Amino acid sequence: MWRVSQEELYRIAVENYSDSVYRAAAHHCTNPIDAEDVVQDVYEKLLRRKGSFSSEEHLKAWLLRVAINRCHDLSRAASQKDVPLEETMPAPPAADHSVLDAVRALPEQYRNAIYLHYFEGYTAAEIGRLLGAPTNTVLSWLHRGRALLHTMLQEEIEDEMV
Repeated sequence: MWRVSQEELYRIAVENYSDSVYRAAAHHCTNPIDAEDVVQDVYEKLLRRKGSFSSEEHLKAWLLRVAINRCHDLSRAASQKDVPLEETMPAPPAADHSVLDAVRALPEQYRNAIYLHYFEGYTAAEIGRLLGAPTNTVLSWLHRGRALLHTMLQEEIEDEMV
């Protein structure tokens, strides 16, 4: 069991993982303001959390999972309002045709698996534990997500050549 004080835990979380939490939130939210709110919510939940963590890696995984869940909550809340989504949030910035834009366009399970693997460095087994899926399912998501990315980026290149 990893034994650190609540103050030390919070310091480690902020110093070591704020960037990762923000990147995960920015990846899942439609605008940077929502991503910043998510980060703030994650650290507020950490302050209120009573349990302990088994390791620093457990802390990081918990922070990322809370961030992703909070983004989903925001998305659901926006879709349940009577006001159309485009009236409640500004349009996302124009795509710059980056790989990250293509990753964001993937279906959720592929997007999450690819983001956690390539941007955060998690293994398929760790992603499975984070997302509650078997390792082989995560491996399939990674394989299919890469195939979709390849197709999307290839089409984009071909469109630019015309």
